[in-house]
Amino acid sequence: MIKRIGVRYNIIEMMYYYWQVTSEKGKVGETYIIELSDEEDMKYVYDDEFNSDSVRRVLSAISNREMLNSESKKERRFWNFNMWMLEDLGFTEMMVLPVKKLNLSSLVEKLNENYGDTKHEELEVIFVPGLEEEYSIVENKLIVNFFKIKADLYEEDKVTIGELPLVDYIEEKLKELLSK
Repeated sequence: MIKRIGVRYNIIEMMYYYWQVTSEKGKVGETYIIELSDEEDMKYVYDDEFNSDSVRRVLSAISNREMLNSESKKERRFWNFNMWMLEDLGFTEMMVLPVKKLNLSSLVEKLNENYGDTKHEELEVIFVPGLEEEYSIVENKLIVNFFKIKADLYEEDKVTIGELPLVDYIEEKLKELLSK
């Protein structure tokens, strides 16, 4: 029986601080960038081609206002996503705030109706600055790619992902997690 659905967005908060400082022409220290790249939840973004050094290299280049000199498609994609976040910090904030306010307690009862016999007492939804996939599932964790969220310019706090409102999308993917 599911007792709780937790939401983790500490990486997005760290990235948001980075985007704010960088957009104001400030310099984010190397120590902060290294700390961000070493965060536990960042491991869900990493693979053989993209790792903590990749994150450090990309974010340092942006912070130092240098061109990224990399042959890696994944590093260039990460660079592009971050530059997109910096283009309009107001739009970025429209993506961040609904994630920070996200309360999934209403889904516990809904999910228990059909999946009450699950071995998971706690589910986690983790937002990360991903590269390709909209989401992935690891054990009892739904990893959501923050860069795939779309904010609505006309309705504050309305965000979608994969053409669904964020909470509906999360519910659909948690059902998939519980079906495994």
